Amino acid sequence: MSHEKCLKNIKIPCSCVAPSLVRVPVAHCFGSPGHYKRKFCTVCRKSLESPALRCEVCELHVHTDCILFACSDCRQCHQDGHQDHDTYHHHWREGNLSSSARCEVCKKTCGSSEVLSGMRCEWCGILAHAACYIIVAPECTFGRLRNMILPPSCVQLFSRNFSKLHCFRVTENLQTEPDEDDDVDGSTQGSTKDVQISTDSSKQNFSKQTLKIFDGNDAVKRNQFRLISVPRIAKNEEVVEAALRAYYINDDEQEYELQTFTQQALLSDDVINRNDAVEDSNLSSVFRESVPEAWVIRAKPKDEEVIRIYPAWLKVGMAYVSLRVNKDSTTQTVVKEVLPLLGKQTECLENFKLVEVLMGSKQVQRMVLDSQELILNRLKDIRKTSIRQMNQTRFYIVENNKSIVRVNLLVGGLPPQLSREDYTNILKAELAIKTNVVSVSHVYQAQGAVVLEISCFSEAERIYMLVKDTTINDKPLNVVVIPEVVASKIPQNCCPVLVFVNPKSGGLKGRDLLYSFRKLLNPHQVFELTNGGPLPGFHTFCKVPSFRVLVCGGDGTVGWVLGALEEIRHKLACSEPSVAILPLGTGNDLGRVLRWGAGYSGEDPYSILVSVDEADDVLMDRWTILLDADEPAEGAENGVAEPEPPKIVQMNNYCGLGIDAELSLDFHHAREEEPGKFNSRFHNKGVYVKVGLQKISHTRNLHKDIKLQVDQQEVELPSIEGLIFINIPSWGSGADLWGSDSDNRFEKPRIDDGLLEVVGVTGVVHMGQVQGGFRSGIRIAQGSYFRVTLLKPIPVQVDGEPWIQAPGRIIISAAGPKVHMLKKSKKQKKTGSMKEMRGDMSISEGGR
Repeated sequence: MSHEKCLKNIKIPCSCVAPSLVRVPVAHCFGSPGHYKRKFCTVCRKSLESPALRCEVCELHVHTDCILFACSDCRQCHQDGHQDHDTYHHHWREGNLSSSARCEVCKKTCGSSEVLSGMRCEWCGILAHAACYIIVAPECTFGRLRNMILPPSCVQLFSRNFSKLHCFRVTENLQTEPDEDDDVDGSTQGSTKDVQISTDSSKQNFSKQTLKIFDGNDAVKRNQFRLISVPRIAKNEEVVEAALRAYYINDDEQEYELQTFTQQALLSDDVINRNDAVEDSNLSSVFRESVPEAWVIRAKPKDEEVIRIYPAWLKVGMAYVSLRVNKDSTTQTVVKEVLPLLGKQTECLENFKLVEVLMGSKQVQRMVLDSQELILNRLKDIRKTSIRQMNQTRFYIVENNKSIVRVNLLVGGLPPQLSREDYTNILKAELAIKTNVVSVSHVYQAQGAVVLEISCFSEAERIYMLVKDTTINDKPLNVVVIPEVVASKIPQNCCPVLVFVNPKSGGLKGRDLLYSFRKLLNPHQVFELTNGGPLPGFHTFCKVPSFRVLVCGGDGTVGWVLGALEEIRHKLACSEPSVAILPLGTGNDLGRVLRWGAGYSGEDPYSILVSVDEADDVLMDRWTILLDADEPAEGAENGVAEPEPPKIVQMNNYCGLGIDAELSLDFHHAREEEPGKFNSRFHNKGVYVKVGLQKISHTRNLHKDIKLQVDQQEVELPSIEGLIFINIPSWGSGADLWGSDSDNRFEKPRIDDGLLEVVGVTGVVHMGQVQGGFRSGIRIAQGSYFRVTLLKPIPVQVDGEPWIQAPGRIIISAAGPKVHMLKKSKKQKKTGSMKEMRGDMSISEGGR
């Protein structure tokens, strides 16, 4: 509400006109409903007290019953052949800012926790008042993170009917939310609240009544209605106005009418008896006997109308042209009249088509109109279906270019080490792929994965849905939609960051980090490791000439990503990307060594990205461990015993034999029995202490069960219960197992010296003393090549992954080239204040 004299100062458009201001229609990516404190609905502007929806890509928050009225104004994160631009403007989103947010223009507070206020660019993060943001220069430079963001103009993805959740690889939660296509009451939640208010007030005031209003046939079919409260003595125009307001329609109420389910128009100007006036037989009240249960709001037929034709896909520099159409106007005549207005009078009509676009919140639907279709009839059909949809519908004039359809799907879970022909035959047999439109473009034999290039949308959608229900050798297949990165369009000074997040790490903090990084960066550079592993991310970035990697997870997750990088390195344009760590695990030893901390404790994700950008590049050794067991495994044929094939694993931090690995194995078994309890570092460490106390009485006899060779030299072992090979100066959640005392027998350890340190522990008590900093381990050897002979089955763990190793040999050697890691800088570079970092914008001097 506003005074008439204050109306000129209102700068924010309401939801009625929001669809008309959308520059490029982009659907939102809604996850499951959740509770969001101190957030406000973008549509109705009320607080989100009940479960609500949020877009996984932008800052849009809406009530579940308001989602139908949210238009497709999400960030454009890739090019899909429609309205592609190389220059990007600010993408403004109103409200849900912190109370301390300050305007970039006037430097005053612009945020609030009480109302929806303030504007924020969802690319560069610049903040401004609603009255100030209009004078900010329109071009967006992506702010402080510009060198880390993958520019949308460099990403191509032909998605068509693929869900946004599929396009951005957002894991679908088992909890479902109401969908636009589900036969549910989309307004139940908010409407129930309205009914209660009306009922309570009716006890004191009987002059109000509540009506169900449908906006068209589609709403009637799905039972999606809105409730309005009107006086019992109200004119028809007043009820129509209230109904239009409920559906966020700002048209003239004279152009609409209310009809009952029998499709009969109102017979009176008044909805209720006009102040008990004597009724005329020709002007009887609709509610003479009983109030109808519901009404349908209809648009009155028109003989002519003005429509907007948008030429944005032609990039002619104007928003739209207005054109008057009558009952004889067809698609062809509209195109003929529009072309001269766009300066295309010399063009042939057959080179253009008229496209109807429905800008729904979850999907942007496009339909090419037939050249002979009557425009007024088409508008009538849309309004008859839903007047809300009419408010979200546009018409675009488009050139008839032959668009090349190319959808890339990465299919994993296939048997490894097969040829391209073998993979093609398997896919033919299991998925019945059509080789005339489907081809295998990339093969990853070690991972058992292929990339399919598909030139037909319907075939791509069929394969995507079928793969999810397919298993080969009792192993389910997985599929991911892969965008294509055009390396030639990446700016020269841009080094985007590829983010991997393990959502199961860090007490489920990974979920929040996924959402935060998708907002701060391009969602196409953020990958969830539980959805196909690291391979989809590395394949997406395979043509990027220079990039960095941020791994959010524990030491095991970091080893997983580094192992995948080693396998795919030869296929990357940037074969040696630097890797940063956001520690989410229990021990986080590698994160400690590289100064990323003992564990994530809720730091601002933006600050983390800035730290990654300013981090120092260092080298780190990696090691290959060959496990060759002597004991045979049961053969499949005739019961003949066959030797178990050698196993190769990679090591980054440390490898333990004996009591160290036995504690890890007991912890691993406890976590498998009750995985739901292991969601915090504090609880995990408590379990380690518990299993350690149970092993406190073990005898020291490991030295009798193993033999050690270091650089071809036999080494005599002291009386120990655990033998540990360490590559980094942190073990067991930050303990210095080697110690800091100088020793002339050994070199000072470094993570890039090409040497491993061998240390022994005498038992659980010794390990506890090392953890407390009272003692160090027993220094045994230092070298680059190790051979361990196991005389009996012994627990072994590598980077926290434990198992029982059969008698045999263990050979440890350097694993090829050193890996590039990012070490957090001790002294953060001066980057200005947070608002300067987020904004980093130019303000137009004269305003606009």
